[in-house]
Amino acid sequence: MKQAGRIVIITGAAGGIGRALVDILAGDGHTVVAVDLPGSGVVELARGLGYPHLGLECDVSREEDILALYGRVEAQFAEIGVLINNAAVGPTMAATVDTGVDAFRRRLAVNLIGPFVMAREAARRMRRGGAIVNVASMAGMVGNPRRNAYAASKAGLISLTRSLACEWASRGIRVTAVAPGYVRTPMVAELERAGKVDLAAVRRRVPMGRLARPDEIARPVRFLASTQARYITGSVLAVDGGWMSFNQPGDAHPPVDGTPRAELSCPAERTNARIVLVTGGANGIGAAVVRRFAANGDTVVIADRDGAAAAELAGLLDGRTPAKSVDVAVESEVVALFEELRGRFGRIDVLVNGASGIEQAPEQIEHVLEVNLTGAFTCAREAIKAMGPGGVILNLGSINSFLPFAPRHAYGASKAGMDILTRCMAAELGPVGIRTATVAPGYIRTPALAQLAKAGRIDSTAIGRRIPTSTTGRPEDVADAAFFLASSDASYINGSILYVDGGWTSFGDAGNACELYDECFAEAVG
Repeated sequence: MKQAGRIVIITGAAGGIGRALVDILAGDGHTVVAVDLPGSGVVELARGLGYPHLGLECDVSREEDILALYGRVEAQFAEIGVLINNAAVGPTMAATVDTGVDAFRRRLAVNLIGPFVMAREAARRMRRGGAIVNVASMAGMVGNPRRNAYAASKAGLISLTRSLACEWASRGIRVTAVAPGYVRTPMVAELERAGKVDLAAVRRRVPMGRLARPDEIARPVRFLASTQARYITGSVLAVDGGWMSFNQPGDAHPPVDGTPRAELSCPAERTNARIVLVTGGANGIGAAVVRRFAANGDTVVIADRDGAAAAELAGLLDGRTPAKSVDVAVESEVVALFEELRGRFGRIDVLVNGASGIEQAPEQIEHVLEVNLTGAFTCAREAIKAMGPGGVILNLGSINSFLPFAPRHAYGASKAGMDILTRCMAAELGPVGIRTATVAPGYIRTPALAQLAKAGRIDSTAIGRRIPTSTTGRPEDVADAAFFLASSDASYINGSILYVDGGWTSFGDAGNACELYDECFAEAVG
């Protein structure tokens, strides 16, 4: 995931998530411009990193400070590669009737207007390949009492992320965001000391039973800023331990005594190869996912109804890639597959539900639901029996669940069902240490897409103009996202959906999303 040599600006760099970002990105070989308030120690922090890292004091609520900041950056560096808008003022935790307008305006100034001005000035100095990542909050996605200004500012930041992503996609600049849940930071510690938050109650409300460490937010930010996320723009990735996936009275996790160890320090990295099962793994996106995990040295099982194609792909990889002919719509075949894998490997570490079908005729609707949704459920049910703590279930969804397409009724319904299946399992399995997530691709250059174009079932030109980046994605883009979500870098991501769609789901305007339509799109799908 390393992409050394870029200039990375990090605001709010002196503490909490910001400090974790500085350590991780500087460790990757990037040059860090650490930014924080006067008196925060940010200058000394950068000095400790050594040349050419730079520490600058700046109040991001003041436009003149930001302009002066970029003047300093321009004087030392030729261009900016990444901006991470992390600086924020926490909630007042005051009742609405007790919240002054000045306090409200202060949070908007720091948490929303400041990131806008920072992004505007960064984009003026970025070339194609630049990336902006905003650190938002789940407070901007779900309602919380006594957090009016903070929540409004973070919701605004999420909206800003999507609009800037659409505006700057044609310039090759990506804009994304993470939405953290509760993180063990100085901000949260201060709320606890002031008696404004009960962390024991918070832990009971999180399916994973703990707060996040700052590095568990920094690592997803690093991924979104990297070239492995080249087709991800406008996406907002929740990093909340499953908080937003839990929707019933009572506790999401049994009470925890004291502070969980994983909340204080990063567990040791596993060194043995994982056992990974990919359904629908013989072609297209599934095959790219297989290759990505196999390249990591994992033992990958290719399961596909097309057994010959699965065997052919297995033959092209190393000898640790078994191929199985399985129709996931047939429960007995799924059960037999997992019984065989448990007997052979003793466990399953990662399941990627990639088997999928798109209806071509009314009589195929029931089969599409059987493959895409019931089959995914059956595979997950059987995989859970062979998983321990650290297990991951990934579902390959679709933008169709967010923006349904006519007349793909069954396909959209099946993928929407898969999204909520991900969340239900996140809430149920979080307490036993199993994570779930959905990767939702947009239009990806696969044989299936080419077939639809050839049959005249999709308008390649119209689609290309509707995608902010103007191009379709590659199967490898989805595979990189799946690999990240299954990794320890995503250890606090549970129940989340990651859109890999070139900005499709972020565009809400009339007309074309990109006037610079890339003719290679038509060539790719035609």
